[in-house]
Amino acid sequence: MAGLAVNVDHIATLRQARGINYPDPVAAAVLAELAGADGIVVHLREDRRHIQDRDVYLLRKTVLSKLILEMAATDEMISIARDVKPDLVTLVPEKREELTTEGGLDVISHTAALEKAVAALHEHRIPVSLFIDPDKNQIEKAGQIDADMIEIHTGTYCEAVSPAEKDAAFAAIIEAAKKAAQLNLGVNAGHGLCYNSIKRFKGLTEIDEFSIGHSIIARAAMVGMQQAVKDMLKLVQEL
Repeated sequence: MAGLAVNVDHIATLRQARGINYPDPVAAAVLAELAGADGIVVHLREDRRHIQDRDVYLLRKTVLSKLILEMAATDEMISIARDVKPDLVTLVPEKREELTTEGGLDVISHTAALEKAVAALHEHRIPVSLFIDPDKNQIEKAGQIDADMIEIHTGTYCEAVSPAEKDAAFAAIIEAAKKAAQLNLGVNAGHGLCYNSIKRFKGLTEIDEFSIGHSIIARAAMVGMQQAVKDMLKLVQEL
């Protein structure tokens, strides 16, 4: 059965919009865990647009399930990860002008830098996942640089408009998940998934965990954090 890791970045987005100290992503993480979440995800961006250093350190002290730190493969972020020691680091591409992460890492073009980052994190016994597009060549390269797992970027599927586009994008996800499993890589999936799009993953047993944030936080604004997480968790458990 696949797990559910809840991303609480957008609780921090709401807090930072007013420059005050609430709502607190740490409190949101506690509620997500009480609702049954298998992990908590935060992305500490270089520009600190939502999650702050304080959040990451407090989450390390309070998260009881699993803390997943998304970050760019920079010296600053690697230093923070070594200090915090999250249960998993997911290396992601990062552009300051983007609203959210727009695509997967190009592992092939940045092999040396990513291999160095993976090795540096492994020195401190921190497992590493690479956020990549559903491309078999990228997946093969991820295995070659000793990543522990990948997270398949599901945004193209979620954002596709026509049925044909959705079918093609989902077929690529299936192929990617099976390829990664063949290479003994762990397989997570995330980006843009919502209460409707998650249903199509039924039967794709190669995926170990789904990372979902925005849709859960959006529903939480209407029904509360625990209920929103429970609603998504029920769908994931039915896959």
